Formats: sequence, structure tokens, C-alpha cells
Amino acid sequence: MQIKNQRIVLVTGANQGIGYQVAKELAESGMTVLVGSRDMKRGEVAAKEIGHGSVAIQLDVTDRISIADAATYIQKQFGRLDVLVNNAGISNTRMQKLGLSMHEYMESSRASITSIDEMRVVWDTNVFGVLALYQAVLPLLRESEDARIVNVSSTLGSLTANADPNSSYSSFYNPIYAASKTALNGITLSMMLELKDTKIKVNLVSPGFTKTALNNFEGYESLEDGAREVVRVALLGADGPTGTFTTWDNVSVPW
Repeated sequence: MQIKNQRIVLVTGANQGIGYQVAKELAESGMTVLVGSRDMKRGEVAAKEIGHGSVAIQLDVTDRISIADAATYIQKQFGRLDVLVNNAGISNTRMQKLGLSMHEYMESSRASITSIDEMRVVWDTNVFGVLALYQAVLPLLRESEDARIVNVSSTLGSLTANADPNSSYSSFYNPIYAASKTALNGITLSMMLELKDTKIKVNLVSPGFTKTALNNFEGYESLEDGAREVVRVALLGADGPTGTFTTWDNVSVPW
């Protein structure tokens, strides 16, 4: 099935949190939204709530078979992908399980004592999963006349910000989540360089410290606030910029 007039967007991790809000707002803007979710039932519930023709798609970015199946589905149903929003991410595996506060978790995640096993799990989603999905859907993005990749990162991943001893971010920098976002920034830069002479645009976005499950709901920004820069960038047209790293409202984040 070819949809010529509606833009097709895949949002990963879209059954909850920022991803859900992004999917909702993009659907309201007139896009056909593919609601990526590890749990298909939760994705179907989210797609029904979002409405506007949204479609649930089973997608676990740590599972190569799931990624391949998702790419095949998009190819068969739509023939192309116009926008990819890499939103799926995790920050830890222990905080909620052990009932830790953000401060307690950060103290247990210093470089000298951090769990390498936990680090591997987080990086598998936040870094390797993004690259694996990119490789799988790049042919679909090439079929679009106006394609864009939006990778949801964090100012916590900024080396420049964290290297500043006066920065409020440096106390939160650890090898697990924050460094995974630094790695994601590097992966995104490699995409930007690879695609610089193509029609495919690539952008990084920091949603800010949003109240989500990622931080045990200890953030101070609403989902609407966290989603708005992601949505703004995802809605940029063919004349919109590429190679940017921004937070709301189009404020540059240092790499």
C-alpha cells in the first residue's frame, strides 16, 4: 500500500512516556504514525488511544528478528518511511527494582563501582539498537523524497557540558545512561556524515529532564514539554536543517 500524501513516521518506544506524546502529536499533525512497542498489546492500546489512523508495530530494538520483521512490514504496507524517531531508551535496570531514589542510584553508578552487566543492557537499547534499526530501515528512508531521522538523546550526553566543572550536569554523568547518550551522539554523527550528500536529514534532540519512568518520575518537565522539540524537528520540511543537536526551542546543545 502506497500513501502518497501522508508522511509515514515510525516512533520507537511509543506506547508510553515521551514516545507516546510524540506519536500523539505527530498523528494530530496529519502523519501516519507507526507506534513502535516491544509489547504488541500495549502498542495496540496506545495506537487506539492516539487514533488518526495510527498503527501499532511490534518492535524491540534489541532483537534483530523484530527489527527485520518491522522493516519488512513497513516495506509491504507503505513502500517507504519518511521519518524515523529513535526514541526507545532505558536508563537503568535497578532503580525501580531496588526502590532507589535518583541520588541513591547515581551514587551506586560511579565509574569505579558501576555494574558492567547493567551497562551492557542499557547500551544494547540506547546505542546498538539505534544503529541496528537505522541499518534496517535506511533503504526505506531512501525511498522518501523528504526523509528525516530524529535521534532522541540528552544534554547529559554532552561531553562539553559535562567537562565543565561548573555544569549542573556533571554530577549526573555516569558510564551507564549518560555515557550511552554520548555514544549515541557519536553514532548519530556517523549517520550525519554518511548521509550528508543525500536527501536524508539527521538531527539530535534533547527533550530535557522530563518526568518519565527513565528517571523514576523525578524529572520536572511534563511529557508535553519533553516532546515538543522532538515534534518540532520531526515536522521540519525538506528545507529544514540537518546535523543539528537542539533542545526546546531550537536552542543548540554543545556536543
